[in-house]
This record gives sequence, C-alpha cells and structure tokens, in this order.
Amino acid sequence: MAAANLTAAPMAAPGYGKRSAPDQASRGRDDFAHLPTREAYIAAHIDRLPDGAAVDIKTLAKELPAYGQQAVASALKALTDAGHLRRIRRVTGEGRTQWVSRWFFSRTPRDNAWWDAFLHSTEGPPAAPAASTLPAGEPPQGQPQSECSQAYIALATLGCSDPRLTLSAAECAALETLAAEWFARGITPLAFARILTHDLPDVIQCPGAFTRRRLIDRVPPLLPPAAQAPPAPPSQASPPRWMMECTVCGIPGPPEALPDGLCRACRGVEPTPDRPDPADVHTHVTRLRTIARSGGGSAAT
Repeated sequence: MAAANLTAAPMAAPGYGKRSAPDQASRGRDDFAHLPTREAYIAAHIDRLPDGAAVDIKTLAKELPAYGQQAVASALKALTDAGHLRRIRRVTGEGRTQWVSRWFFSRTPRDNAWWDAFLHSTEGPPAAPAASTLPAGEPPQGQPQSECSQAYIALATLGCSDPRLTLSAAECAALETLAAEWFARGITPLAFARILTHDLPDVIQCPGAFTRRRLIDRVPPLLPPAAQAPPAPPSQASPPRWMMECTVCGIPGPPEALPDGLCRACRGVEPTPDRPDPADVHTHVTRLRTIARSGGGSAAT
C-alpha cells in the first residue's frame, strides 16, 4: 500500500513524537489488510515515519491531504482500538517537571496486556493521574509554553473526576489561591480530587460557588514539620513518571482508566443518567487547558 511522501517528514520537538514498539513482524504488503482503507492508509504512513516524527492529528492532516483532521482523529481512534497505537505523556530531564507526549506505534497489533507490560518495562511505574504541571499535547511551534500552577490544573481537571464540578477558566483562576493553600499543607492531587468530589448532591447549579465553599470548609489541617515526610536527597534520582493519554482527545489517566488507549467518551460509553455527558466535559476541560497554555482568557459558560 502506498503511503504519503516521506522525504520531508516533519519532526516533533525533542522528546515528543513517534516511538516504534519492539518485536514487530517484518514489514509486508498485508500488514494492515485487516483495517478499513482509510485506517490502513494512515497506519502505513505512520509505520514508515522515522522515530521522533510528529504524528499528532494536525500534522497528519497536513501530510495526508486526502483526509481532514476529523477523519485522521477517527482513524487514530480505530488504530488505537485495534492495538497499533498508544499515546502517553511523561516527565523528561533531570530535576524538571516538563511533560512530553509520545506516540508508540506497533505494526503488529497488540492487546492491552502487552501494551501495559511494555510501557511498564520501558517507562517505569505510571504517575498519579493528576500530577502537577501537565501541559498536554504538542507545544505550539514558535510559541513558548506557559506554566500552570498545580492548584489551577487540579481545579481544571476536577470535571474529569466528576462532571458536576466542571469549572470554567475564570472560576479556576478565582479559586486558585484557595486551592494552593491545600497543596501548601501537603495534600496530594489525588486526595484533593477525592475530598472535593466526595458525597456530592445530585444537582449542582453553580459549580464555582460550590467548590469555593468546599475549599474553605474542608481545608486540611496544617501539619507540623515533624509530621511531614522528609524530602528525598538531592542525589537520589526519581523514577520515570508517565501516564496514558487518550489517543483522540488527549485526556490523561492511569492505564486502567483508558482501556484500549481511549477514554470513556471516545470509546462511546453512555454517560451516567442525570449527569452531564462526559464528551462535553472532556471538550470543556481540553478548552480550559488550551486557554491556560495560551496565558489566560475566559471560557464561555
């Protein structure tokens, strides 16, 4: 099967882009014969790209003029579901908190167990789903990445834990100081989300006001220095940290929360009755992250 011209394949920023999975079958004519025509064409194109090449939706749509971004996104979803593709984000560098997105591609389709074992063996133990400073996706070319605080990101991703607490960019900015006080007292991102989303009422008319009240009423106690865990020695290297990303929308999470590399919304799982549609929540959270990375602005309510 013919693929697009690769003479000038665009490369991703250092640390990003495609990674080839090991132990693949030799390249052959019928590698992707089990896939529909569109998916087979895009899979063959990705297969022939060098490691480090950009394989995000926008770049592939530019490289493959026969297909737009929506078609490419649908094809990547199908390739992930078929076991050819997984997307992760991980920390890179010494003593840094820069997260990069990587796309692992296997010409040979693999099941979830194989991908989980492979990622654990090559990337180490996965990180907590709501780690600090998580700029999602590829950095815009020619534009510096803006840093979001741990408190802001924890607020912006509350809707991933429970759609009833989906906050706008303006609400996240207004509540950031209150949330930062929680983290200053030693709370973890996982505990933050668990406490704020515990025992919610069935209907929340104003998520921002409700979250403000909980941030004030349920702030954890200030622990004395002796009760806090001692910091790790500077010479002790932290283990690699990574988490799975949904191939289509980029929502992060632990591998068990993204079976087949896809979130609930992109898998088409029906939403819980009387709650907002997860697809709307994921779209809103992605928009919040985009606004945060661009340095500000307000999301429409």
